[in-house]
Amino acid sequence: MPDRADEVDDGVGDHALGLDDLVAGGVQGDGEPVLTVAEVFAVADAIAPRYRLLVLLAAFTTLRFGEPAALRRRDVDLEGLIVTVRRAQAELQDGRLFDKAPKSEAGMRSVSFPAELLDAVTHHLEHFAAAGRDGHVFVGPQGGQLRRSNFRDDWVRARKAAGVTADLHFHDLRHIGNTPASTAGAGTRELMARMGHSSSRAALIYQHMTSDRDRAIADRLGAMIREGGGRGLRA
Repeated sequence: MPDRADEVDDGVGDHALGLDDLVAGGVQGDGEPVLTVAEVFAVADAIAPRYRLLVLLAAFTTLRFGEPAALRRRDVDLEGLIVTVRRAQAELQDGRLFDKAPKSEAGMRSVSFPAELLDAVTHHLEHFAAAGRDGHVFVGPQGGQLRRSNFRDDWVRARKAAGVTADLHFHDLRHIGNTPASTAGAGTRELMARMGHSSSRAALIYQHMTSDRDRAIADRLGAMIREGGGRGLRA
């Protein structure tokens, strides 16, 4: 097994979130940007089609970059509208990629996605995912594993084309999932469960969220998509 000390950051600038980061709104407590729904779809529509769903899932399921990069077809439940995180991609200093278990027990989880994204998920699986139940959901243009360094160029071009702030990092997409917290009735524990966040600081209040509560958050995100003019697929 690869030495964890040789791993590089697998989050395209991602970092561990503390409780103070679970703040809804246009700017996080530490100054990180949060896009509107319309801006998320502007970026998604500007990026290469094979990465469109990657942007949407990051925004509306709060997955870290390494998590969708490691998703397999069997991790996507189209009927239940759920993605299950069982592993995360890591990259060694020598460039080798491998899928590993999440860094904490909280990182292994099932997350509901809005029904409004079903068409986009189905379209992606039909046109871009690798074949077979164990095929990676997201792969590069030549069919290889999604690589952070290669994706970054596509991300920067899409960000510029969409006209959003140059300060926006891919991991900032995760924070849009916090926005419906108050209206959906989600508490800090539930947001932490959905985001796969766990720390010694949070351990005393962390609890497993029921699928019904997670579905309520995803449904509220779906309402935000409709109200914000987003579409699962471009017309």
